[in-house]
Amino acid sequence: QVQLQASGGGLVQAGGSLTLSCAASGSILRINAMGWYRQAPGKQREFVARFTTGTMISDDSTNYADSVKYRFTISRDNAKNMVYLQMNSLKPEDTAVYYCNAQISDTPWDENDYWGQGTQVTVSS
Repeated sequence: QVQLQASGGGLVQAGGSLTLSCAASGSILRINAMGWYRQAPGKQREFVARFTTGTMISDDSTNYADSVKYRFTISRDNAKNMVYLQMNSLKPEDTAVYYCNAQISDTPWDENDYWGQGTQVTVSS
């Protein structure tokens, strides 16, 4: 079993910054992808950013939603099974509950999808 623990949300003024963290723990053979989604009140959950593990380190890749590109940066610490989301130049429309998501293999022949609990990010104007 795998658990994802997200942290780092809070209240910030527009233009400010926050860093979210997500730690994966449990039976982990390989983290194939790890990233963030968000859900604003009355809206569907949407993709924010993701780090995908390649066959080789040079094949690792990151993807961002257009709405956060060049403002948010995703990074990871392989040794700690953690992923971070550095959010700069925050806007009120970034206000949402942010969820950590990961695709993790605990055996060589399967992969499961996991979600962490949400962490609230509120950006005031």
